Amino acid sequence: MTPQVTLPIYDDLLKDFSKLEMKAEHEQIRQKRRNALEVFKRTGFPTRKHEDWKYTAVTPYLQANFRTNGSVPIAPVAVDYLKLAAIPGLDCYRVVTVNGVLQPTEVALPSNVKIRSMAEAQEDAGLLKHFGSVSVLDKAPFAALNTALFAHGFFLEMDANTSLDKPIHLVQVLSSDAHAFVQPRNLVVIHAGANATLIESVVSTPGTKVFVNSVTEVVLKENAQLQHYVLQMAEKETQLIQQNDVSQSMHSLYSNYTFSLPGSSLIRNNLNVALDAQQTETHLYGLYLGTGNQLIDNHSLVDHKMPHCNSNEMYKGVLMDRATGVFNGKVFVQQDAQKTNAFQQNNNLLLSDEATINSKPQLEIFADDVKCSHGSTVGQLSKESMFYLQSRGISEQSARAMLVNAFAFDVTEKIGIPQLEKFINHKITAHIPALN
Repeated sequence: MTPQVTLPIYDDLLKDFSKLEMKAEHEQIRQKRRNALEVFKRTGFPTRKHEDWKYTAVTPYLQANFRTNGSVPIAPVAVDYLKLAAIPGLDCYRVVTVNGVLQPTEVALPSNVKIRSMAEAQEDAGLLKHFGSVSVLDKAPFAALNTALFAHGFFLEMDANTSLDKPIHLVQVLSSDAHAFVQPRNLVVIHAGANATLIESVVSTPGTKVFVNSVTEVVLKENAQLQHYVLQMAEKETQLIQQNDVSQSMHSLYSNYTFSLPGSSLIRNNLNVALDAQQTETHLYGLYLGTGNQLIDNHSLVDHKMPHCNSNEMYKGVLMDRATGVFNGKVFVQQDAQKTNAFQQNNNLLLSDEATINSKPQLEIFADDVKCSHGSTVGQLSKESMFYLQSRGISEQSARAMLVNAFAFDVTEKIGIPQLEKFINHKITAHIPALN
């Protein structure tokens, strides 16, 4: 175990908090910061001794002398960052953040959608009502740290009984010429009867050395729907700790699609969904492609609290070279959650003898009238299928790419945007090499 005091960033973060205390801020947010800091002081950064982090050591990534939130410059990005995240043919409303800082929008959003920086919206009644209401911090040290010390982020709110004619594409750019530790905090509230699609693309400029600890809270009111796509495409020298916490009201529908692509040396996704009312529906889909020494860790929690709710989770992983994948999916069915229907599956392909997967699907059921199942598989490409394709004149690399795309089809076919589905399939093909 690495003592917290040996990490220079630990003391730097505590100093940042002292600076934040001197800034003008709504007392409700200030108090939540204080409470969260006490939680983080008790837990510190997680180590392998923490059950939820036994396969993911983060302290080696925290040894550098980081610029923290208070000292990370927000300069114009040196490259055309929009090209890094561009999805050909996609018609969308584009929103850009740089190191978590919301940038002026190029094209105005529709009148039924408002997006403001957290600082600008801190007096907003909706933000004060929902900020910190979804995330549970006791067993989430990085979320506690974010709550205590976030400096930037946005508050997105969609009016009741409205819909968008096209998706919102949120391009999250990471850029720094020195080691930086940034902590964006976002809040998304979809009011009753509203329907929205949000695509998040996380990219970084070449050479950027950033450790990101982000938290996004999502609140879905009654009959609200959100299709939420997350594309992680940052460069090798970035590390991503991303937590999405979701609260669903009656008759709401939440669909999450997380695509972790080759690049970031460390990706840890914490996705927690609370089904807080009856007749809610949740779909979680994930695809992760690991190359090199990449570590991709997906932790999900679906908490069925009320009866007559459905959840469906399908994650697939393809690991190459010396990459490591982790899947830990938990489904809780509480005592009052009768008539629950919950499904969970994790399938993995290892394309190298040195690749590793740690898969742990979990069900904890305290109700007796439910339909629940879970499963996990690990395998390699079929030699017979490879021979069949190659015997018909298809190259080895093309055959491997075809089989991997077929393996991923259960996830990619669920994408509701044709241009995005084509983009993801192209990314899969581009990262599948021939055997050495």
